[in-house]
Amino acid sequence: MQNDNLIAHFEAYSQWRSGLTGNITDFRNWLDEQELNDAQTSLRIQHLLDRLADDKLVVAFVAEFSRGKSELINAIFFSGYKQRLLPSSAGRTTMCPTELMFEADRQPCIQLLPIETRATDTTTSEYKRYLDEWQVIPLDTSSSEAMAAALQKVSETRRVSVEEAARLGMYDESNPDHSLTIEADGQIEVPCWRHAIINFPHPLLEQGLVILDTPGLNAIGTEPELTLNLLPNAHAVLFILAADTGVTKSDIEVWRNHIGNTQGRQKGRLVVLNKIDGLWDELKSDSTIAAEIDKQVKSSADLLGLKPEQIFPVSAQKGLAAKIGNDAALLQKSRLPALEHALSDELIPYKQEIVRDTVESELDDLMGASQGILEARLAGVREQLEELKSLRGKNEDVIAHMMDKVRQDKEHFEKGLQRFQALRSVFSQHTNRLFSHLGMDAVKTKVRQTREAMEHSRFSKGMREAMDTFFRDMNSNIKDSAGQIEEIKSMMEAMYQKFSQEHGLTIIQPPPFSTLKYHKELARLEKAYNEHFSTMALITNEKFALTSKFFETMASRVVQIYEIANRDVDNWLKAIMAPMETQVREHQLQLKRRLESIKRIHKATDTLEDRIAELEHMESSILKQVGELSLLRQMVGKALDFSAAGEAEMAA
Repeated sequence: MQNDNLIAHFEAYSQWRSGLTGNITDFRNWLDEQELNDAQTSLRIQHLLDRLADDKLVVAFVAEFSRGKSELINAIFFSGYKQRLLPSSAGRTTMCPTELMFEADRQPCIQLLPIETRATDTTTSEYKRYLDEWQVIPLDTSSSEAMAAALQKVSETRRVSVEEAARLGMYDESNPDHSLTIEADGQIEVPCWRHAIINFPHPLLEQGLVILDTPGLNAIGTEPELTLNLLPNAHAVLFILAADTGVTKSDIEVWRNHIGNTQGRQKGRLVVLNKIDGLWDELKSDSTIAAEIDKQVKSSADLLGLKPEQIFPVSAQKGLAAKIGNDAALLQKSRLPALEHALSDELIPYKQEIVRDTVESELDDLMGASQGILEARLAGVREQLEELKSLRGKNEDVIAHMMDKVRQDKEHFEKGLQRFQALRSVFSQHTNRLFSHLGMDAVKTKVRQTREAMEHSRFSKGMREAMDTFFRDMNSNIKDSAGQIEEIKSMMEAMYQKFSQEHGLTIIQPPPFSTLKYHKELARLEKAYNEHFSTMALITNEKFALTSKFFETMASRVVQIYEIANRDVDNWLKAIMAPMETQVREHQLQLKRRLESIKRIHKATDTLEDRIAELEHMESSILKQVGELSLLRQMVGKALDFSAAGEAEMAA
């Protein structure tokens, strides 16, 4: 397959991720070898490795039909098959949202969710859990022709009555555009499938790329899964216009409401002006054609509120033909390489930033905890060394006095352990209160109550009141949890300070925890729902069905937000308590060792020098461990520096 700029960047990203995985595995193995690992640390490292292994990079293609989305996907990603892999012809070919991905534990196949499922309130995400609800078609990956033929299945349609189309949420009598879709016999053409998942071992898909092909702008309004989940979570969105139609009213609405923002282009949001080959004319000079393309680009940029350089004019069809025919001149004329450069320059670094920040934060915490353990051990060994060296030449009475002092220290610390156990009890009470605000049962109950309130009120006022109450309660719960988190953090800061003053334990600042991201995600969902509601006064049966679908998708996303919040909070609580538990355990062990050493020396003074030598060896070993941990940190730091790794890989 052609090793173009995008593929090279993606391969470099995958190698960077693989190298990072290797460094994390080395760190875990080192912890095991040095007996520094524990169940909680091992679990956190495994979770980090699993996230890297399951890392996906989602690129969504959005446009009205006949803008050349499928052809653009073929040209950018699948030209190596030397033919059109995805169906692409005049008219509408992508009839349902289609995800292209690869999961090694499943055979290559096409999964198709019947359109009839739109008559239920169940979301596509929920259906993904139940394979028996889908029609599964095996894919013969050894034959490009067989694959292309099988993929034609995705674009299948059937004709239904107006009543059936309305029941499926695909016809609204109050929408004048929908009336134009009624054919002479009174029927309407609808897709056979609600959603398609294509699983096959393409090199980029194997490395974690997921391509989302949408069926047109209308689907963004009628399939809530796109509006509330798939598009917002895509790492890159290519919004495709056509040079022959320009920017339409629906283009502007979708760009403003679902893709762009008032500040202009976001990271990973690209606008493509396709079909510029329609402006090519053998009777015109190249400069005249370029001027016409620039004029279309400027017009599109003005209407979308962007700068002209943020619009990428291309010919997907000619770009695909050029790649298949190895025609370098035609490829440059298609301007496809410029789009691929922009996509790789924006998409890959943006995704790497997300992964790097997550991994860096977690590893810094884990390595910091290991550093704390080693420092505590080193301090304990050096304290013992100082004590034992001071006993050289001293009589048994001095040694007995020293033994009494250590015993008193041990008794004093054990009293402190009683306070630590009391702290754990209070910590547990605070934790229970915290999870009462984030309780999943309460969230699901609130979803059910809101659904019932909406069903009992078919007027927009009653439905809006139910939704306002729902979002107000969801935000209130997260706000209350933030207050509880702050209480726990303050309590732990005070306890770390107290144990440091009384027993010399290292002062550790508990990591902060912000609930802002959950509030922002709830605000995004509420905004999307309010925009859906804004044009409604009286709710017709068709609009109520669509509104119900919006609510079910949105409620599913809210439940997911709370599940993520529960997991994040649980990890934070473990991270905030683990260092103290480790320090307390280490300090207790050091006191026990000190007492045993002095007891042995009290009984046999000739063991003093042997014990000093033993401790000096322990000190040397710990210093070696500290050096090795520092080296591991440096290696991880280099692995995280993807800019240098990426530049070196691209240069190679």
